[in-house]
Amino acid sequence: MPRKFCFHWKVAICFGLMFLAFASTAIAQTAHKEPPSQSQSRSHWQSWRGPLGTGEAPNADPPIKWSETENVAWKSEIPGLGHSSPIVLNDMVYLTSARKIGEPFAPRPDTAPGAHDNLKVDSEFEFLAIAVNRHTGEIAWQKSLHSAIPHEGAHFTGSLASASPVTDGKNVFFFFGTYGFYCLSPSGELVWKKSFGRMDTKHGHGEGSSPAVFGDTVVVNWDHEGQSFIAALDTKTGAEKWKKLRNEVTSWASPIIYEHRGQVQVVAAGSDKVRAYELASGDVIWECGGLSNNVCATPIYADGMLFAGSSYDIKQMLAINVDGARGDITSTDHVVWSTNRRTPYVPSPVLVDETLYFLAHYQGVMTAVDTKTGDAKPGAFRLEGLRDIYSSPVAANHRIYITDRMGFTVVVSTESNPEILSVNRLNERFSATAAIVDDSIFLRGESTLYCIREKK
Repeated sequence: MPRKFCFHWKVAICFGLMFLAFASTAIAQTAHKEPPSQSQSRSHWQSWRGPLGTGEAPNADPPIKWSETENVAWKSEIPGLGHSSPIVLNDMVYLTSARKIGEPFAPRPDTAPGAHDNLKVDSEFEFLAIAVNRHTGEIAWQKSLHSAIPHEGAHFTGSLASASPVTDGKNVFFFFGTYGFYCLSPSGELVWKKSFGRMDTKHGHGEGSSPAVFGDTVVVNWDHEGQSFIAALDTKTGAEKWKKLRNEVTSWASPIIYEHRGQVQVVAAGSDKVRAYELASGDVIWECGGLSNNVCATPIYADGMLFAGSSYDIKQMLAINVDGARGDITSTDHVVWSTNRRTPYVPSPVLVDETLYFLAHYQGVMTAVDTKTGDAKPGAFRLEGLRDIYSSPVAANHRIYITDRMGFTVVVSTESNPEILSVNRLNERFSATAAIVDDSIFLRGESTLYCIREKK
């Protein structure tokens, strides 16, 4: 072989190996930017904010229009009442519910300090985990996990089953706060259970924070009127990995988990601070003040940025650059932008194509802002016909779906100048956030679970 040709051949192999190494590194770095559920198939909805943790269903294409007589693949009656969102894994839809049992008794007044607008406790309840076949709507199984006379009745618009399930792709985790934390197999067998004691919520308005899972760790946030804390458990055994006390009052926001530059962080929003904990140890990495009391909206993470908002006694939306954030970053350059206009209260934001969408308080006014600058694009957008909105907006195929408590769902385009594509009505009341998988939307009402799918 000529010496010149041999040299070129060796150079080609060298560059080929360098390219493969670069490509592998790039793929790994890209994967590290994605939330944990992203490593699983996107044809699932593993937690109440979906496979990206942003409220968007990538690669999904659900219907734009429906009614009680159009594009309803099935609807199934669900026992009890729950405002928890459905999740979808393989062929099953999982959800929670709380059902009255036994003989009713004289309504007991709520004894929580400052209680108002609350449901009266007049019976014992059982707490249910339910699996529904996603193709047929038939209830595959339901398990009664606990029964008790509730010490709080929750807000009159709420329920005793408001925390959504979450799955690691192997088992499903059902959280009822005071009434227990349960790990079940996909077929409904109990793997383990855990009790954290009694939660006393502000005004007795009820419990609602959902757990979060990453790898072999599941995290629960326990902000209430007693000693608040955040805890990490082993997904296989329920054994406590760590528990950290929090200087917080009641919040209803769910924790989120993401990986940034090789470090897995747990973020929990609260009235005192938004805090990031190291998943491995529970140590606080950074914290940032600025939110209001009664934090309900769950933060969103994407591409090194965290977005956290609230709207109660004050309005605030914070855009935080988590890269290199350490210690107290309140009022530092890590807060890239903030706004106090039309910020969210109950519904969490949704993020699509570097645009953050959120609702003013829980009313039908949507704001779209550039995630990098906070600039409005194009500004407030009124969603005619929508009233009280407790469910969080979800997105798929360049469309946003917003559902209110009167049964209306407005579908809005995500173009630079959004347009209302449809207004749909079902004969139900909806507080739970929808789940979107492939060509279907799963809408959980007060007594009915709908599968919205275009009829071929």
